[in-house]
Amino acid sequence: MTETPAAEPTPPPAAPAEDAPAPSDPIAEAVAAGYSFEGAALELGGLMLDADRLADVHVRIPLAMLNRHGLVAGATGTGKTKTLQLLAEQLSANGVPVFAADIKGDLSGLGVPGEASDKLTARTASVGQEWTATGFPTELYAIGGEGVGVPVRVTMSAFGPTLLAKVLGLNETQESSLGLVFYYCDKQGLPLLDLADLRAVLQYLTGDAAGTAELKTIGGLSPQTAGVILRELVAFEAQGADVFFGEPELETKEFLRTTDDGRGVISLLELPNLQDRPALFSTFLMWMLADLFHDLPEEGDLDKPKLVFFFDEAHLLFNDASDAFLDQIAQTVRLIRSKGVGVFFVTQSPTDVPDEVLAQLGSRIQHQLRAHTPNDAKALKATVNTYPNSDYEDLGEVITSLGIGEAVVTVMNERGAPTPVAWTRLRAPESLMDPAPTAQMEAAVAASPLTAKYAEAIDRESARELLAKKLEEGARKAAEDARVKEMAREQKNERVTKKSTPKAAKEDDGLVMDVVKSRAFKDFMSTAAREIARGMFKSGRR
Repeated sequence: MTETPAAEPTPPPAAPAEDAPAPSDPIAEAVAAGYSFEGAALELGGLMLDADRLADVHVRIPLAMLNRHGLVAGATGTGKTKTLQLLAEQLSANGVPVFAADIKGDLSGLGVPGEASDKLTARTASVGQEWTATGFPTELYAIGGEGVGVPVRVTMSAFGPTLLAKVLGLNETQESSLGLVFYYCDKQGLPLLDLADLRAVLQYLTGDAAGTAELKTIGGLSPQTAGVILRELVAFEAQGADVFFGEPELETKEFLRTTDDGRGVISLLELPNLQDRPALFSTFLMWMLADLFHDLPEEGDLDKPKLVFFFDEAHLLFNDASDAFLDQIAQTVRLIRSKGVGVFFVTQSPTDVPDEVLAQLGSRIQHQLRAHTPNDAKALKATVNTYPNSDYEDLGEVITSLGIGEAVVTVMNERGAPTPVAWTRLRAPESLMDPAPTAQMEAAVAASPLTAKYAEAIDRESARELLAKKLEEGARKAAEDARVKEMAREQKNERVTKKSTPKAAKEDDGLVMDVVKSRAFKDFMSTAAREIARGMFKSGRR
């Protein structure tokens, strides 16, 4: 009998090797391919597969594409400021100057090396970041010298009527009328340097007789409208806004500087008490951008931008803005790219930015949005619709579940096409993530060569002084005219007096002759003669 061999047991499945590649993820594959660039790029962070897992895929943004503008958005406390800080650091390291409005004072820490901690080390390790505490070259500015920084001023003429109308909250008719006032000053040779100059012009046109006559020659400007503008201007000045206007006017070329070792200088504009004058601050930043556009030459496509401009609290710029003002912003953003300048708007929601501007923002870094109210849900839906097609089943859910320091990212690749949407854990800044010590900031400002150039205000002859001279000359001429009229009147009275005296004498002479020739006078004289003769000879009546 043949013995049947026993069946060999089926071996258990082999355990996967520890170094075996992880199962492929379609999103990870798409992101890895989409963010692989040949040229220089800024490192944003690592791709997250879900709330707890990261892929070994780096999310980046091409340096050459940063002049295609961008948006950093998210609810309060989600990490927008740290993202701005991260971008500014890497731009500076790549030789690109940066301008940013320091709304809360946190960005002043860019000039101070950061401080390591266990939490920071764990975060940087998770995204493959080799973190080194580093301070970056910074220049501190303060509008009108209010705060710690080199004073920043602008002349009223350079600021212009369109931006000023936005600040004053004028309607379209009043804005047009304000433009006529600026035109009048230009034609009359009246330099508008500060608020006092413009106020003096309006007071002259509405309150002086000569000015009222000249007001009639300015087409379309009524006294009532001029009076409204004057009242708004006085209220604006009462808020302390006069410190923002004057000379010396800051040259915006100061924002384009690099250091001797090739790093870009980070210019930080301190904005204290933003809540008191939000429209003024945002409009002031818009003036800076418009002035850069005016001064810079056409550059075309560059390997890296000449400047990247961060516009924090951007919603303040667009609130209650006129159509003309929005058109100006959209045009400036659209055309300034060819000057080598990139603009990043930093705000809470993409819906804060008008569609014509939002359409020009090629890079999007979206931090967490909340959907606690119907309006929040509507804004979330609108935000999702601004992104290209995503591989995520529910991008809205991803955005609402983002943690602090996480963002949904899409940028423009080197061909100008949008990259895949990527859930990203952002890298940590290497500079101090807190305000710099005040003493250190004051020392830096005192040592800056720009302090000697811009610190002391200049008050040269302008519209106010010229109008004062004109009014003084008018008053002097009026006084002379009155004196001449008074002298003429006195001379006329004197001539009348002299002319009437001989006539009276002649009249008196005629009267005497009539009396002398009369019969009664002759009889009287005969009798008198006889009586005198008797007296002389002492021969009286008998």
